[in-house]
Amino acid sequence: MRVISGNARGRALKSVPGMSTRPTTDKVKEAIFSMIGPYFDGGKALDLFAGTGGLGIEALSRGLDSCIFIDREKKSLDTIRYNLEVTKLAERAEIYRNDAGRALKALGKRGIKFDLVFLDPPYRFKIIQELMETMRELSLLEESATIVVEHDADDVLPEVIEGFVLQRRSDYGDTAITIYVCEETNLVETDL
Repeated sequence: MRVISGNARGRALKSVPGMSTRPTTDKVKEAIFSMIGPYFDGGKALDLFAGTGGLGIEALSRGLDSCIFIDREKKSLDTIRYNLEVTKLAERAEIYRNDAGRALKALGKRGIKFDLVFLDPPYRFKIIQELMETMRELSLLEESATIVVEHDADDVLPEVIEGFVLQRRSDYGDTAITIYVCEETNLVETDL
């Protein structure tokens, strides 16, 4: 695994020890960024179920201002810290150990809004729609935010999830990438 493009291009990334994570292959990562970028002019990202941090690190390397990495496994968090140090991107990142649902609630309380979200839960968890609805309800997304979902190719995600429209789906063996865009008209308004 490596950083494919941007200011950290070519840097090797460490994998999480053991079999508990399934890192996104370089081929799939390159395809994701050709669909959503390939480069960015600032913005904030959320890498939920971050694993090695490879997707968030790639986004930082390609121009995003900051990324928050969430995972509940200590081995993953240690790997993310290492990979951020190697790529010299640590100062633009926050790393938290938490369950996805609780992490979203905590981020909602901080009033953070994301331009790009990576959702790559273990394939056995069928919680994509629930997480996206939670993000919308907690006003965690900027207008026209992009949600990149990595999932089992056998799973067919809905074309419309309230507040989101499916933009594209591509399959790579047993992995599928589905990209949603947030509809501005369906963002939840909150009183401050």
